[in-house]
Amino acid sequence: MNHLLPLLVAVPLLGAALLVAGGRRLPRVAAESVGCAVSAGTAALALVLLLNSSPPMTEWVGARTPVNGHSVGIVVIGDGPGLGMAALASLLTSAALAYSWHYFDEPPRRHAGSFPALLLVFQAGMCGFAIAGDLFNAFVFFELMSVVAYALTGYRIDDPRAVQGALTFGVINSLGAYAMLMGIGLLYGRTGELGMTQIGRGLDSAAGHGGPDALVLAAFVLVSTGLLVKAAVAPFHFWLPDAHAVAPTPVCMLLSGVMVELGVYGVWRVYATVFSGPGGIPAPDLERALVVLGALTAAVGAVMCWYQRHIKRLLACSTIAHTGLFLIGIGVLKPEADDGVALYVLGHAGVKAALFACTGILLDRYGSVDEHALYGRARKLKGVAVMFAAGALGLAGLPPFGTALGKSVTEEAVGHPLTVLYVAVSAVTAGAVLRVAARVFLGLGPRPEEPRESEGYETTGSGERPETRERLTRIPDTMTVVSALLLTAAVAVGVAPGLAHVVAHAVNETGSAGALASVRWTWAGALLGLASTVLAVGLAAVALTRPRLLGGPGRALVLRRLQSGHIGDYVAWLLVGATLLGALTLPGVLGG
Repeated sequence: MNHLLPLLVAVPLLGAALLVAGGRRLPRVAAESVGCAVSAGTAALALVLLLNSSPPMTEWVGARTPVNGHSVGIVVIGDGPGLGMAALASLLTSAALAYSWHYFDEPPRRHAGSFPALLLVFQAGMCGFAIAGDLFNAFVFFELMSVVAYALTGYRIDDPRAVQGALTFGVINSLGAYAMLMGIGLLYGRTGELGMTQIGRGLDSAAGHGGPDALVLAAFVLVSTGLLVKAAVAPFHFWLPDAHAVAPTPVCMLLSGVMVELGVYGVWRVYATVFSGPGGIPAPDLERALVVLGALTAAVGAVMCWYQRHIKRLLACSTIAHTGLFLIGIGVLKPEADDGVALYVLGHAGVKAALFACTGILLDRYGSVDEHALYGRARKLKGVAVMFAAGALGLAGLPPFGTALGKSVTEEAVGHPLTVLYVAVSAVTAGAVLRVAARVFLGLGPRPEEPRESEGYETTGSGERPETRERLTRIPDTMTVVSALLLTAAVAVGVAPGLAHVVAHAVNETGSAGALASVRWTWAGALLGLASTVLAVGLAAVALTRPRLLGGPGRALVLRRLQSGHIGDYVAWLLVGATLLGALTLPGVLGG
């Protein structure tokens, strides 16, 4: 089945080309149906390949196979983690297309195929990045993702805020891509190879007994900087809330549900295949760097999440916080932690995409995503209220959600001091979402003050323009069904018989030399999930009954001012982050 691997990229690209060519002539329902069919077909192919990925598959595109161990061809790898991420990206793209089916506002110049075509190209870029076996083509797919995501973020070109958010996204992610490309150039200059495995062998043979040198450190920092920008790891994270605030709801589902996670996956993949040998970065130095950056990201994201009233920004900050937890998990370099992060990512994708889908319903029904302005206005949306609250409990790690199982396994692997951070971050982010649910859908607590623009670039979310032609009086079934299916999938990750062991086997076969770790529910993990849920409910209750105790206007003001909206500030923080990453990994090079 090796020859089918390139179709994960080719099929959505072909579908997008057909939609671009015929989108003006096709009725809207036909164009969007074609997009859904192509995306779902690619998802089905990814699942079929995933079920047959043991042993891992390798395909040289165009039959450009190596000669004497060297090749300039494009190689794709079909192993469990890569195909798993490709399947996740494809399934979420299908969900986003189904969610937006025939409800989205009329596209510019009445080109019915433009939006589904862009989503299909985005899907192709994500799938290509997930299965790329060489660094240069990983960069190519990385850039394809970035360019299309830039266009999707600024899709409403007539809105200045959308243009500003898209510009921020484009500039910061482009700088990250340039850093990655320079790092690839250094590695190619040292080894004469572009394949990840071949680069790793070349670094090991070049190092001899001396260990890594400054060039290897620089290459690692540059490549990792590009990936960490995509993952929105602090202090590279500022673009994410700005982009989510203006991007269409289906795009937010993909940005938070899978694209950010692909950045974390890229760090895991590149270290395991390129820098994990004696000529790469020593394991203690990588662990220090990723755990420190992960803890910083989790704490900053959680605090910023709590102090948001713009619901899409709040959910974006929650994504930043959980990305920090994922980074800690892969940073401790344990097979059990890798398994836990994989399950955590799967559960989080369903929960977060469902929460954004529910937020889109609020936007299209009431023309606002401001927690204060929506106070008590959504009492009639009982089904949406249940799904929104369920998503919050999923973020907290309440069993039997897949997030709870992944969180439990990861907490056991990282140890007690970091477990406290996992519980606290899960509770704060879930508590913020529960607070929104209680105010918006139930009208609990005192009525908040009239909305006004926050200090700095942050907006309240009041007075937003709906993404439909006009405000909805009846919620389309596709929007509610997709939300419900996403939450159901998040629960299935935690309860489906044998799924956790299948995920663990796929991850360990690639990243742990076949050392299979035990993945199961434990009483300690379930109790910690319940504890973080209870704490989240308690925080939400305090926020509603004594709003000034935890949500005074002066709290977290420094962090809020850092989210300035000025691209120059974000570029400066990118440089700070690259310097910090280098400083955290430098001791291993000095010791060598």
